[in-house]
Amino acid sequence: MFSEENHWVEGCKAFILAILLAVIIKTFLFASYEVRGESMLPTAQDGERFIVNKIGYEFLTPQRFDMIVFHANEEEDYIKRVIALPGESLMYIDDVLFINGESVEEPFLDERKEDFRGIYTQDYYFDGVIPENHVFVLGDNRPNSTDSRRLGPIPIDEIVGKVDLRFWPISELGIMK
Repeated sequence: MFSEENHWVEGCKAFILAILLAVIIKTFLFASYEVRGESMLPTAQDGERFIVNKIGYEFLTPQRFDMIVFHANEEEDYIKRVIALPGESLMYIDDVLFINGESVEEPFLDERKEDFRGIYTQDYYFDGVIPENHVFVLGDNRPNSTDSRRLGPIPIDEIVGKVDLRFWPISELGIMK
């Protein structure tokens, strides 16, 4: 009887430890995120699910073209792509991105631009430079995205984390670049 009871107690301890670890991981390290809408087409489809690395930006800074999740308002988180970093100027002219006056390629848009008639990213000029501790974000579906063109630069402390892994649908499982 003693060994059976001891086995039950050990099983409960293992179960409680597993739940505690899951809560810690979800709260501090990683979170799952489901895409809502079409603002990141073709990179991210409505209903796809991603793992967001919540701890990465505690030690590193966002990089150009990182896909991030951030708090857009008190009720919603958005997924977008970092386009410009603190201290940079940016503009779009004739569908070309210019950072600090230099053209920058956006290869992740090539497929979408080929299928689109007209200018994919409308001319845009950000007045001044991106403030310290902020980033400028855009959706990959430029004609249909609520992003920094409307919201303004995003404070880095509003970033939930970097999108690292697509896990749903299973057929699209993979690390995000």
